[in-house]
Amino acid sequence: MLRFRRIVPRVAHVRCYASTAQFAPAQCLELNDNNDIKGFDMNQPAIFKQNFDTLPAISKWFTPSTTDKRACDINTSYLEQHGSSTVALELTRSSPNEPPTFERFEAPLSLLLAHMTGRATPDLRIYLAQHSLADLPAALHDDLPTPALLTKLGRGDIYASSLWMGRPPTRTPLHRDPNPNLFVQLAGQKVVRLLRPEIGRGVYERAKLRAGGGSRANIRGEEMMVGDEMEALEEAVWDAQDEHADGVEAQLSVGDGLYIPLGWWHAVRGVGTGANTSVGHHLGLGRLG
Repeated sequence: MLRFRRIVPRVAHVRCYASTAQFAPAQCLELNDNNDIKGFDMNQPAIFKQNFDTLPAISKWFTPSTTDKRACDINTSYLEQHGSSTVALELTRSSPNEPPTFERFEAPLSLLLAHMTGRATPDLRIYLAQHSLADLPAALHDDLPTPALLTKLGRGDIYASSLWMGRPPTRTPLHRDPNPNLFVQLAGQKVVRLLRPEIGRGVYERAKLRAGGGSRANIRGEEMMVGDEMEALEEAVWDAQDEHADGVEAQLSVGDGLYIPLGWWHAVRGVGTGANTSVGHHLGLGRLG
């Protein structure tokens, strides 16, 4: 039974969105065989290029696209074995003559798979967002083992891990997380724009003021997904409506990981074609480094 809650309003760095604000490429760091990180600063974002391309989920859940060499398709024969599993989904509807609507609901995984493999529906989008890995079927959970790198980033413990899965374009407006984060791309491409804590706070508050209020900054609330606040946040970061929105930009492809430091604000967009899937690991708050 569906349960609804509804609200109505490895390529060179190539910038995907025009902007007069300055978003420099995030630094790329390399790991040695012991997962030691030369030049790592716990207070700075860092990209780890293709350091996670051996995760079993990448080869089991997806197949290379036959039409786009940078894209992945769903491996339906594998994932449909778990199609009856219940997952938390988001549904966004848009219409030229009506305000957009946003709903959260629980449904079988098969509904998401059908949406991702069926005909494109720009006016209706389904997204699995921030779904706990602990709530996945055991076989799928086993396909996402904890990266060894996490033993080097803090106390080696994880506060929470979650899955993001959908069909681009997808977006998460500007927010901050309560913990440092290792974000790993499993399929497709994402662009992440990051702002220092003091800069991001100002950008967020000015956008919220323009929108006349808003949600808390570290929660993916309905208010930030449709309506005036969402538009203000998106414009501030991606359309340079806030001249102080200077930071760094990370472009992630399959097997890439992004370390997001504690307190850094970030906005995320899924781009390209095919399946777009990521996993995020929120770290414990012990000493990093």
